[in-house]
Amino acid sequence: MLRRRPSLLIRPELDDDLLHRTLTELRPTPQLHGLGAGRTRPPWEPVADLIRATGRDWDRRAHRLAVLAQRLPAAVPQRWTADRPQDGDALTLRAFVESHRTPANDQAAVRRAEHSCLRAAEACPEDPTPWLALLSLMDTCAVPVKDAVPVWTEAVNRAPWLRTSYHRLLRYLSPRGHGTVPDMMDFAWQAAARAPHGSPLALLPVAARVELMAHRQGSTPVDALGSGGGNWNEPRSVHEIDLALTGWFDVGAAPHAEAVTDLNTLAFALTRAHRPAEAAPVFQRLGRHMTRHPWDLLPEPKRTFVYWRERSTDR
Repeated sequence: MLRRRPSLLIRPELDDDLLHRTLTELRPTPQLHGLGAGRTRPPWEPVADLIRATGRDWDRRAHRLAVLAQRLPAAVPQRWTADRPQDGDALTLRAFVESHRTPANDQAAVRRAEHSCLRAAEACPEDPTPWLALLSLMDTCAVPVKDAVPVWTEAVNRAPWLRTSYHRLLRYLSPRGHGTVPDMMDFAWQAAARAPHGSPLALLPVAARVELMAHRQGSTPVDALGSGGGNWNEPRSVHEIDLALTGWFDVGAAPHAEAVTDLNTLAFALTRAHRPAEAAPVFQRLGRHMTRHPWDLLPEPKRTFVYWRERSTDR
């Protein structure tokens, strides 16, 4: 009898079950004969409970705020700040929502979003996340790197090795963002070299190489897969993957909020480098959790992920 593998889980909240339950609770549902119509709890309360429970875990706070900013109806943070205008969590969530959704060509909206970010930073002086919201807004508006780095520094001063801060600047520095390939790779190498042992920042050069592959594929689609494949076997790339394994994965550090994202990146790199034996424990740790990127750089991403997972774990 054939074994049936459980379906893949592909969701922005990754493996954060509390975040998933909060989003599910807020999802609109059809009303049947008026059932549920008498609900009196403000719609922002489940979000407030979730963010409050996150506390000063800046890593998980940044992840949850970013996902909520993408998935929540805009009315929820607006109502929350209207009901609790001095609440730092409410102000920070609103800053994230506005920084993620404000179009660069609407100057009045950009100014309002910038004001929201600075107001959240003032309300939460020890919190790095309002500065990350502002950095996202600057990215949308194509602000030059030299003007964005001081904002990134504000976040890093509050949480020196916060994973999200480094990945945000990496995207900013990428050729698909507002930088160059040397800018991006130099930043990734230096950050990985300085990060504490066991930090997920050991994976940053691998993430940069994925970004390089995406850049090449975007500019020369026909040649990208060939050049990208060869790129994974050059000595520098081999060293970067080895560093990610020995400096983070093999250490067995406590999982961080976006570990699923990093595990997918590492698994992708190992499959591109044709190292299925080393990919096996990575896929085992992933289980059902797949992220769309970087697998979307390949034809048939889901099928490719499942193929490599089964090839690795069935050895």
